[in-house]
This record gives sequence, C-alpha cells and structure tokens, in this order.
Amino acid sequence: MSNESSVSETTPLRRPPSELSAESEANVANTRQSTTVVSLVDNNNHSSNNNHYSSLVEVRLQAAEETQQQQQQQQGENMDTNKRILCRVGLDILILLCVGFPILLFFLLGDPYKRGFFCDDESLRHPFHESTVRNWMLYFIGVLIPVGVILTVEVLISRHKAKRDNGNATSRRYVFMGYELPNWLIECYKKVGIYGFGAAVSQLTTDIAKYSIGRLRPHFIAVCQPVLADGSTCDDPQNANKYIQEFTCRGLGSSARMLKEMRLSFPSGHSSFTFFAMVYMALYLQARMTWHGSKLLRHLLQFMFIMIAWYTALSRVSDYKHHWSDVLAGALIGSTCALVVSYCLPKNWFNWHTVWPAKGKEQ
Repeated sequence: MSNESSVSETTPLRRPPSELSAESEANVANTRQSTTVVSLVDNNNHSSNNNHYSSLVEVRLQAAEETQQQQQQQQGENMDTNKRILCRVGLDILILLCVGFPILLFFLLGDPYKRGFFCDDESLRHPFHESTVRNWMLYFIGVLIPVGVILTVEVLISRHKAKRDNGNATSRRYVFMGYELPNWLIECYKKVGIYGFGAAVSQLTTDIAKYSIGRLRPHFIAVCQPVLADGSTCDDPQNANKYIQEFTCRGLGSSARMLKEMRLSFPSGHSSFTFFAMVYMALYLQARMTWHGSKLLRHLLQFMFIMIAWYTALSRVSDYKHHWSDVLAGALIGSTCALVVSYCLPKNWFNWHTVWPAKGKEQ
C-alpha cells in the first residue's frame, strides 16, 4: 500500500488528449490572429509611408517645374530675339531719317532767302579765303573722335562690369541669329545712336535758320561781284549808301555752290556742329569715365575737346566765312542741343549727379 501511494504521489498529472488539442488550437489561432493584425498594421504603415513619399516627390517635381518655367519666362523677358532687334533698329533708322532727310533736301534743293545789301557795307567786302578747318577735318572732329571715345569708354566699362559681376549679370540680353550680342556693342549702339540723333537735330536747327534768314557772308562782294539792274556795279559812286535788292552775280571764278553758300552766313554750321560734338563729349566723359588712375586726365580731355570747338569757331571769323554773331549763335545752338539731349537721357545712361553733384552728397 505504501508503495502504491508513493508511486501515485510522485507520478506527474497528465491532461487528457482532448483538452491538450483544444488549447493548442486556441493558441495557434491567437498566434495567427496577432500575426495577421501585425501584418495589417505593417502594411498600413508601409502604404502610408509610400503615399507620403510619393506626395513629397510630386510636390518637389511640381516646384522644380514651376521654378524652371519662371526662369524661362524671366530669360524670355530679358532676352530680345531677332524680330525685336530688327524692329528696334528699323525704328531707330526711321527716326534718324525723319531728322536727316530734311537736311539733305536743304543741301540739294534749298533756296535761301534773297536779302539785299549796301554797296558800301564794309562787313561784306572781305576777300575770299579757303577754310582753315576743311570739311574732312570737320568730319574727323564730329564723327571719328566721338565714336572712338564712346567705343573705348564703353568697352572698358563693360570689361570692368563683367569682372565685378563674375558672370552673374542680370541685364537684358540680346540674341541675334543665334549669337548673343556683347554688352559693350549694345551700349555703343545706344550711345552713338543718341549722339547721331542730337547731331542731326543740331544741324537741322542750324539749316532752318540759315535758309530762313539768308544773311550774306563777309566775302559776299568778292564771290558774287554784283551787277545792278542798270548795269552798274558797287564800284560806281552813284551806288554808295544805296540799298540794292535787284542785282545779278557775275561770279567770275565762283562755282554755283559758292554762289549759294554766300547767302548762308547765319548761324555758323561749323560752330554749331563742333560745339555740339565737343560739349557732348565733355559731358559724356564727366558722366561715364570712371577711371580713378588720374583725376586730371578726364579734365584734360574735356578741356581739349572744348578748345577744338573754340578754335574751329574762331577760324570761321578769321577766314571771313562768318560774322562774329554767326559764330556765337552757332555755338549756342550746338551747346544747347548737347545739353538738352544729355539731360533727356535715362539716368543709367547719363548720370547728371556726376556732372553737377548735389550739395548734400558732396558734404
């Protein structure tokens, strides 16, 4: 008995097979359910992460496209193509022709006002002399010097600006025939075009006055050699202190051009043209010449330009081509046109604070 009881006490209890199978099935079911829930949660998290990532990618792509479109639009606004450039150049040429064509008509077909004279007027009895400042010299002074100065200054300014910007320039670009025009060429075109327009305006103003007034030159008697209606000349005593209106020019040794030019004394065309060119150049250097190597170089060039105009004007009096009042009027016309044209330019073209600085800025 004792052996049986001890055996029964030490023998472990075992569950019935039916209970074991039910419990294991329940554990397996719970394990599968938990696995399914975890997998569903993981799938949801993964799908949400994918959706978030795809939305971020879409937003970034859209922002990049908008930025690219804005850059292209800005480049299109800052870039002039062939059509725009041709239209602008054509319009500029048309405007210049509107001012220059009347000058050509005056030169070819203009008929100056027929003014009378006194035979004993000593201001008209000077001899004829060739001009000290010839026409080719005038063209050199009024064309080659200004164009050369503008070209040199604008090239130097463009190079300095390119070094300062380091390739990050934001100025308007001009592309013609697939070639981007350099900045110095654009600036030279603008500055030379404005100068040419001002010179044409000055010359047209002078020509209108010349042909409207018809003042006789100091060498009128020597060139015309007038013959009065009765066949007498100014050397005859009866014509002294007599105002002559009806006469013909014998003009021995005088060309048809000289007989026309003898009535175009007021104002002086040489004076107006050279004063416009040189005064404009002096103002241009004051506004655009920024080299600080020497403070006197700019003033020396300005003085030289003004002296060229001054000498040209004085030579017209000494050559008996004009009266002193003709030269004075021509100088005033040219200087006024230079001042007006320079003052009407944009500030980034012609900064007047560098010409006449404000008192507050100087202090």
